[in-house]
Order: sequence, then structure tokens, then C-alpha cells
Amino acid sequence: MREHEAARDWIRSDETAKQMLSRVLGDRAFLLLPPLHRVPLRAGNVVEITGSSPTAKTQILIQAAIACILPKTWNGVHYGGLEKLVLFLDLDCRFDVMRLSDMLKHRLLEANRIGNGAWWQLEESSGVKNCRGAQDKSKSKSKIVYDEELYVSCMKRFLYLRCYDSLELLSSLKTLHYRIRLQEACGSQVGVLMIDSIGAFHWTDRLSSSLALDKNNRKSLSLTNVVETIVQEMKKLMRVHSLVVIATKATIYEEKYPTNENNRKLSSNNDKAQQPPFREFMPSSWQAFVTHKIFIRKSGDHHQSSGQQSLSAYSLEWLQPQLSSIDRFIVDDVSKLDPFK
Repeated sequence: MREHEAARDWIRSDETAKQMLSRVLGDRAFLLLPPLHRVPLRAGNVVEITGSSPTAKTQILIQAAIACILPKTWNGVHYGGLEKLVLFLDLDCRFDVMRLSDMLKHRLLEANRIGNGAWWQLEESSGVKNCRGAQDKSKSKSKIVYDEELYVSCMKRFLYLRCYDSLELLSSLKTLHYRIRLQEACGSQVGVLMIDSIGAFHWTDRLSSSLALDKNNRKSLSLTNVVETIVQEMKKLMRVHSLVVIATKATIYEEKYPTNENNRKLSSNNDKAQQPPFREFMPSSWQAFVTHKIFIRKSGDHHQSSGQQSLSAYSLEWLQPQLSSIDRFIVDDVSKLDPFK
């Protein structure tokens, strides 16, 4: 009898055929905004964004998140979003939700300006969004706000979780399936799981591996075991839900190679088996889990903003798949990533 029950448990499905078909047919590749626009991503991809601190890694996550939670169109205005749920795991515990809110509002105003041919301005002091016609800039500003209903619906598609150690991260990953089911019951489809940053607990977990535990009752809590368990939980989640994983990682060791980009291009042409320009510290289980790798560094260029403020420039390079082009961008006054040549 127990053998029959075990057989039933083994063949019991996690989803119906209808759910499977809707998931498979919906797994189409999509492109994110620059500077993540070079390679189309699809469900099952794991993108690792590596760079020293600060190199606008969190800013890239926020811009990608906004592209996911925005709808494609709303009331006749084109926003170009994916209208999918974003799961954001904050391991650095420094995420500013107001920055996400401000950037989302700016995108809404910008899309309305393009769609309606109007000039928009955000008054930071009062938070009121004003619109003036292109031929009526001299007149008083009429208070026309962005669509509040659209803003609320977008923010509802952003699920934020903060974790203070690896055990909390594991607990959060185990509960994500239930959280996603609740969101799907409300009509939201999961799109991206974001982790900022995956190596935040490296030194804590490394220290924990030297602490003696009761070997008779518990498995040794080593760094490798913790990361392997985290990867396994993420794989379980990705087997059931169609999502892309985007994780940032700060470099904790000095770069092996100089930051001169011309030398990097030359070395990449001469050395087909090029090593990454940083020392890898994550265990092999995580490295094998990653399918796409991006490296960001600060560039020596500086640009002037509209307020004559000097803005730092950054360069982004695809290491896996390895691309010959290097994208350069700046973070402007409204925390938007602007590419430049």
C-alpha cells in the first residue's frame, strides 16, 4: 500500500496541462531597456551583473523592474512594458523605494508627453505633476496629474522582500511560491526575480563555516552548503514559474586587469578563453547556475547635466555571451540611465 502511495506522489503533477501550455506558450523572449538590450532574455535565464560599488547596479535593476511592471498600453498611451510581476529580494538592505516611485512617475509623465504631445514637468516641492501645451508654455501651469490608477496598479506588481542573512533568504525563497500563487489569483503573471546583491552574506556565511555545530543532529553550515541550498530553492521555483533571474554582485577583490577598455578589447581578441576581469568568489554551484554575465566598471569620462553637475559615466560589457561591443551610459538628474557613444 505504501508503494502505491509513493508511486502516486511521484507522478503527481505540479500543474495541469492547461497551466503548462499557457506557461510554455507565454515563455517568449523579451528585450529590456538599455543597457540590457543586447541579448534577448527568456524564462530560465539567470543574469549576473557584477561591478564594484557604486557602479549603478541597483539603478539598472530599478529601470528593468519598471519596464516589467508597466503595461504595454493604457488608455491609448503606449508605455512599452511587460505588465508582469517583479519579485525584488533586497540583501544589501539599502533599497530606496522612493527612488523606484519617482522613476516610475517620471516614466508615466514621459510616456504621456510623447503620446499627447504635451510638455510635462514634475514639481519636486509639491509633488504635483503639471502639463502645458507645447504652444502654451508662457501661460499658467494647469494641474494635470498622471494616471493614479495606473501608478497604483504598477506598484502592486512590485513585490519587495528584505533579508538580513542567508537563512532569511532561504525562508523567503520557500514562501515565494505561495506569494506568486496569490498574485496570479489576482491576475498578475510573474516575470522577473531580482536579487540585490547575491554576495551580500559572503563573509558572514564564510565565518559561520568555522563555527562548530552539533554534527550528530545537523549538517555543517558551510558557505558551499548554504549557496547550494539557495540555488536548489531557486531552481524549484523556476521549474514551476516562468521567470528570469537578475542578480547583482559586488566585486570584493581587486580586478586582475587594468580598466583601460582598449586593452580589454585587445586582450579579448587575442585570448579566446578570456578570464573575467575580477576574481570570482561565489561557489561553483552558483557559477554553474548563471547563464548570462555582465560586468560594469566606472569610465574615465564625465558629462555635464542640465544643471552643470558632473555625472559619472559607466561602461557595460557582456562576458557571457561574450560580445565585442561595450555600452557606455550615465545616470542623469532623474536617475535615468542614458546611453552615449
